[in-house]
Amino acid sequence: MANIKVKQEIGGDLVYAKGIEGGEQVSADITRVWTAKGYGWKVMATSAVASLIVRPTVTAIATFYNNTAKNFVIETVFTHNLVSIANGNFSIWVCIHPTGMTAPTNDITVRSSTIGLAAGTEGIFDAGATVVDNGWFPVGMWGTTVTATMPGTSVEAEIKGRLIVPPTAAISLSAVAQTAVVTQCMGIHYFSVPTTEFKLG
Repeated sequence: MANIKVKQEIGGDLVYAKGIEGGEQVSADITRVWTAKGYGWKVMATSAVASLIVRPTVTAIATFYNNTAKNFVIETVFTHNLVSIANGNFSIWVCIHPTGMTAPTNDITVRSSTIGLAAGTEGIFDAGATVVDNGWFPVGMWGTTVTATMPGTSVEAEIKGRLIVPPTAAISLSAVAQTAVVTQCMGIHYFSVPTTEFKLG
């Protein structure tokens, strides 16, 4: 019988590889492991606000600040188009604010664990925050609606860890449409990962 050792990313120590019951080794997306460990969370606003009709600058629809010593690995950002117009179109925009940002106000929002844990206090979610324009970029596919009176579509942009919010940094969300009549209720799916498991730089 052979024992297999692997090199740790942090520290460089050699440790024995582990298996599931019966010793079987399984390769899986790391986000599934993080979900099983209870690192997965979702946060979103409780009220829809008007879309912008210009590129975002210093006002965000939603801002999520990292008030922990962990890294927030962004899985998806999403929006629900509550009020729509006929043939309305909109897109999601994001801005990453560097470390050292002043913490915004913590508004009452929906928070939930992706494995049913009690809602925690990690992260500060502010609706309508005034922020520094550190550069806004569109993400994901655009959304469209057909009717003028019914709630519209939900749009989700898959980030898959390509955006990471370290401690004292933040991510802001906004939406751009052809009219401010189109309103959005925005949120984030993220993993709160200890720095001992996921090192930056």
